[in-house]
Amino acid sequence: MSQAFPKPRSGPLSHLKVLDLSRVLAGPWAGQVLADMGAQVIKVERPGAGDDTRVWGPPFLKDAEGRETREACYFLAANRGKRSVTLDISRPEGQEIVRRLAADADIVLENYKVGTLAKFGLDYESLKAVRPDIIYCSVTGFGQTGPLARLPAYDFMIQAMGGLMSVTGERDGEPGGGPQKVGMPIIDVMTGMWTAVGVLGALAQREKTGQGDYIDLAMLDVMVATIANQGMNYLVSGKTPRRMGNKHPNIQPQDVFTCSDGKQMVLAVGNDGQFAAFCEAVGAPQLARDPRYALNSDRVVNLQPLMAFIRAEIGQRPRPEIIELLRRHGVPCSPINDIAEILQEPQILHREMLRYLDHPTAGKVPQIVSPLRFQQMPLAFDEAPPLLGADTDAVLADIGMGAGEIAALRAGGVV
Repeated sequence: MSQAFPKPRSGPLSHLKVLDLSRVLAGPWAGQVLADMGAQVIKVERPGAGDDTRVWGPPFLKDAEGRETREACYFLAANRGKRSVTLDISRPEGQEIVRRLAADADIVLENYKVGTLAKFGLDYESLKAVRPDIIYCSVTGFGQTGPLARLPAYDFMIQAMGGLMSVTGERDGEPGGGPQKVGMPIIDVMTGMWTAVGVLGALAQREKTGQGDYIDLAMLDVMVATIANQGMNYLVSGKTPRRMGNKHPNIQPQDVFTCSDGKQMVLAVGNDGQFAAFCEAVGAPQLARDPRYALNSDRVVNLQPLMAFIRAEIGQRPRPEIIELLRRHGVPCSPINDIAEILQEPQILHREMLRYLDHPTAGKVPQIVSPLRFQQMPLAFDEAPPLLGADTDAVLADIGMGAGEIAALRAGGVV
């Protein structure tokens, strides 16, 4: 029985062991995705400091007496269900422990600068020597090759460089116009998701061939892959997409509208049938037969007069009334919620997306959990993000180290 994981894990990945050498968000997010599905994830952190995000606050979690702890909310968002081991991997003793941990791992995640782990003998080829079928994923800003490979990167700069900010924000010339980043680290999160997809794909291949693999994942590549329809719009038309505020470049009507009570909502009509349903809902069924608006392609061309009509119709009703009316007719629409409102949304509460997990210093810690719902293997969310180094002794004991040996490593600053 593992001392680090004494309880049986639940979920479809409960048979897997993951060595998480990553920091900040993209790599740790992937590790949390795997941990949520039951994988045994061991997170290696710097002695005395830990993951960079442990100090990225305020806000910090408060203990039962209301005092701030050392647990930054940024760290708490991406490290649920893991075990924390402190280890100085720049030291030969620390490197040897990583190799011993890797020998028992199925997957290794890392996001060090290109070449860093090779200097420590912890790159793919080195760990493959101790675990031939290891699946190893390196996450960097620009990948392992190319003219920018050795440069550092963060989500903000990748949003800018990758084109996302060129299509996000109000149109140039309009009040508030200009480039905007997305209000959450979307590329870090998307890179974490692609990391999880990649290692699980390699795992599926390993089950057929017995061979592991190395995955080279770049945030900039993820950003470009995420351009989706905007990229194809350019490739087919030759026209560079521009910021359009909240308008959709291909489907109309879609925008933000202000209701009579001053509250805002979005209308997200996706096809001609939904447009006809909208017209029926507001008492103008003839509009759906108007040749200027009957087809989506016509609405895109004749958008300005159509929007004037819609703004007038929505603007004469309070938001709860128009939302209820449109939903009754099957028209896609929603209020614009802030974070507090969405976390109190009855649908989200029903889906139990917000949980409160036991925490050693705070009593309870809130967690927004995985959206995956498996019928045969339900996920268990019962392990909070770990305190720094809380599991060092147990993890090292699992690889055969005695208490005296661990104590000597701690006295020497290795753990």
